[in-house]
Amino acid sequence: MYTHFLTILSRPVRISLVALGSLLLPMAASAEISGTWRHEWAQSLPLSDQQTQKFESVIEPEWQTSTGELDWTARLRLRLDTETDHGGFAERPASYASINGAAWGSRHAELSLREFYVDGEVYEHERLPDMEWRLGKQQVVWGQADGLKVLDQVNPQSYREFILESFEDSRIPLWMINLTVITGDNASLQLLWIPDTSYHELASDGSLFEVSNAERVPLVRPAAGQGVTVNDVRKPSRAFKDADIGVRYKAFWEGWDISLNYLHHTLDLPVFYQDQTATLIQIQPEYERSHLVGASLSNVFGEVIVRAEIGYQTDSYHYAPTTDSQRGVNHHQELSSVIGIDWQGITDTLISMQWFRSQLFSYSASTLRDQTDQTLSLLIRKHFDNQTWKAELLALHSLNHEDGLLRPKASYLWLSNLEVWLGADVFYGERNGLYGQFDQNDRIVAGFEWGF
Repeated sequence: MYTHFLTILSRPVRISLVALGSLLLPMAASAEISGTWRHEWAQSLPLSDQQTQKFESVIEPEWQTSTGELDWTARLRLRLDTETDHGGFAERPASYASINGAAWGSRHAELSLREFYVDGEVYEHERLPDMEWRLGKQQVVWGQADGLKVLDQVNPQSYREFILESFEDSRIPLWMINLTVITGDNASLQLLWIPDTSYHELASDGSLFEVSNAERVPLVRPAAGQGVTVNDVRKPSRAFKDADIGVRYKAFWEGWDISLNYLHHTLDLPVFYQDQTATLIQIQPEYERSHLVGASLSNVFGEVIVRAEIGYQTDSYHYAPTTDSQRGVNHHQELSSVIGIDWQGITDTLISMQWFRSQLFSYSASTLRDQTDQTLSLLIRKHFDNQTWKAELLALHSLNHEDGLLRPKASYLWLSNLEVWLGADVFYGERNGLYGQFDQNDRIVAGFEWGF
């Protein structure tokens, strides 16, 4: 395994001239260079299986510089993995737009332009309101829920490791225009225009975290003599007509942080329609559009933080037994919400509880998913020894399927720029559940992150 890792490091890397030029153009002699090297080793449980799920390094150098009144930031990502249980990097996922995705990839390595953006601002202008703007490839975070998402729908996500990667690492940055207009002392209006038609990256076929849950993959029941074919996905590709548009109003009012959110977007998961003849079932993946309208609020009451998010999707698609009219899919509207309570009443300790709820409207009995879906989460985090040690447990539990995920972890700040950790990811429940489908993928994880 270690010899293989060194072989990967020694291979030549080819970067597109466009990506390299875009990086070098704004860089001045005064540029600050920093970065992180994160390495993680995941071993299947029980250890007697002797199966290494991953032996992966992620190196992310970052450049920051200023030219005039503009601030430039560029971040590369080099990912190296001796194992391929999560899928290789040689093939470019079809969910990425032509302007996104890796610049180079092989079976065990991938190089990409992680983020690249320029920041500017306008203040005290005679004709323009005060504003800040960011142009380029970036992440935008709406919502603060742990484990699952309600409003954080702007950037798609990589599910190569299901939801085991942090949101910051698994979000797929998009090329966009991000403008924030200051509308008051404690209020602002954010405007997003996103021509990047990249969507969720799902685990590849045959990999450890390939989704098999019937609520999220097409349920195909061919009759005797029927074949099954899967057509190429019909994916939006027009930068202007298919662009996502987002608006968020944020304010601080009477002790409450509030936001009002709107996103007109393409849903990040394709819908697998089914068309039948007497001899053939054709599966046609298509991306559909929707409107997300939502709000969030939070407040501090002594040692307790109360927070909530709610989001209404005008278009939500869920699988059903195939009929000629439904094409194996039912159309609903969906109301999702999360209520969270964070308590810090014990020194250096956080206890956070969340209740996620999703309700489908215009419900049909043929829809495989329950009309109401509920999940509970618990996060306990404790710091020790002047915050050099940290112990935490994140638990997610589905009330519908009685399955879930347990994630204990202990970490140590060895140096000011070096953290090491040991943890585990344990799934439980029946295979028809979102978490239970991965019950055989339990693992122990060890790793480090070094900042340079």
